[in-house]
Amino acid sequence: MSFILNQPPSMIAKEAKERAEVDGDEPAKKSREDYKKQKELEEARKAGTVPAMQDESGKDINPHIPQYIMQAPWYIQSKVPTLKHQRIHDEKKKVFASLEKWQKKGIKEGPVATKYRKGACDNCGAMTHKKKDCLERPRKVLAKYSGADIRPDEHIPETIGFDYEGKRDEWKSYDTDTYNEEKQEEHEKLEEAKRQLKTTKLDQMIESGETSEMKARDSDDEDELKYADDVDMPGQKFETKQRITVRNLRIREDTAKYLFNLDVNSAYYDPKTRAMRGNPLQGTNKDPSTSYQGENFARATGDANNMALQQKFAWDAFERGADVHLQADPTKLELLNREYKQRKDTHEDSKKDAILNKYGGVEHLQAPPKELLLAQTENYVEYSRTGMVVKGQEKAVIKSRYEEDVYFNNHTSVWGSYWSCGKWGYKCCYSTIKESYCTGEKGRDAAGMEQSAVSQMLGDVGEAAGERDSETEEPVKSLMEQHQEKLEKKRSKNKKKKSKRSKKKRRRKESSSSSDSESAESEDEEIKKERKIREYMKKQEAEEKRNALLLKMDERKRPFNSMVDVKEPNEEEMEAYRRRMKLSEDPMSRFLT
Repeated sequence: MSFILNQPPSMIAKEAKERAEVDGDEPAKKSREDYKKQKELEEARKAGTVPAMQDESGKDINPHIPQYIMQAPWYIQSKVPTLKHQRIHDEKKKVFASLEKWQKKGIKEGPVATKYRKGACDNCGAMTHKKKDCLERPRKVLAKYSGADIRPDEHIPETIGFDYEGKRDEWKSYDTDTYNEEKQEEHEKLEEAKRQLKTTKLDQMIESGETSEMKARDSDDEDELKYADDVDMPGQKFETKQRITVRNLRIREDTAKYLFNLDVNSAYYDPKTRAMRGNPLQGTNKDPSTSYQGENFARATGDANNMALQQKFAWDAFERGADVHLQADPTKLELLNREYKQRKDTHEDSKKDAILNKYGGVEHLQAPPKELLLAQTENYVEYSRTGMVVKGQEKAVIKSRYEEDVYFNNHTSVWGSYWSCGKWGYKCCYSTIKESYCTGEKGRDAAGMEQSAVSQMLGDVGEAAGERDSETEEPVKSLMEQHQEKLEKKRSKNKKKKSKRSKKKRRRKESSSSSDSESAESEDEEIKKERKIREYMKKQEAEEKRNALLLKMDERKRPFNSMVDVKEPNEEEMEAYRRRMKLSEDPMSRFLT
């Protein structure tokens, strides 16, 4: 299906004449390639690989519509694809009144006229009809002459156009207020009749002296009132005979099953039965043990398996002649199942012992496991590059024969976790006495003060001893030795100065080279960016020229270009667009061209 311009012959001849005067050529017919391209485009539209045609209002046209339906008649003179000729025109559409609207009938409310009015009915005096249309009995003396008993005016019903449903509406012009009033009156009458019946029964019972039955009935009435308060509560089912309330809705604080996993491809939720049999958290990182795992999990865990096994045993026993039933007599079934299991175990043990006594081989059953014999195991373990276990079970940590992480006397660390001055101790209190009581931070402070005092004393003693040694043991040097020492000190000072200068020079060179490299890199980046911006500007200019040429071409010869991959423009493209864009408010923009 494709759009073909349908024009009258006079218009076609006129356009051909105008084209011949301008171009000097006759209108060319479509070639075989043009028809082939048109056919391929129609097939692509039907397959959905190419966007469908749109009408003048922007709505898609179904490509499977036949050509004779889609083609507009020549007298519409449509130059774009359209389906307007197949739709009902707005001026021909019928407008119907809503179901809520209805004619108001009856007598008008308000004061009634006391005198005859000109133009009113001669018989009754109403303004809404004439004498020939009056439905009252003809009076002996008309209201026109007597002026007495003037009747009120009626509502003149409007002519309302209803559709098929409005004409056949059963409840049209129905007033809900009147229905509520009637029901309320009926209920009040019923309650009044119940009260009267109850008072008559009480009077009869008082006369006969049956006071105990009266008290019992009063208590029953109180119970009825007590349970009747909770009847209207949501999620409660009231049973008048059993005096119980049954909960049939979930608690509001519970999370709904369909909210555990919002993925569309997760477990199916049946809204009618409110059931979710699969696990909604399967394939997610959430811990399934802490939340809902589906109804199949609940059916396959806990007592559900035992219940299924019991039912199977009951069926097997019933086939063998035992009269047992799971629901009718569960205790009998449980005892019978236990006895059957004990007999089965004893029979298997006796069978095993008989085979071993006959053929031997008890020593093979008492052999150690294969892991110890062959130093091999079939447990699959997968490790990462760092040596961590990715899949499988980690090796058990080898424990020593001594007790580990055992703390005595209020200690929070083990003995040997602290070392000072050649002694072991506790790290929690810096105590070096084994099996002492922990003193905490106070013990740490005391140990620190003691160490500082000892180190200070040792320092003072060392300084005093050094001074004594220097005073007593210092030998007398000659003038030559003193002169050599001075020269060595000067040389060492000069060397230090030279090394400092050389270090400063190196730092300056390094800083200058780093700054030059950074500036060069930044300059290179700016040059590259500027080059990209210029390239994008040239591309945009070429694209604008191409678009201008395409707009000048005939629509039938213009290439179709809807499969172009559109990407988000980068920073350089946006900068090129801004540079090429002219500002209309710029007063100097007209001097640039």
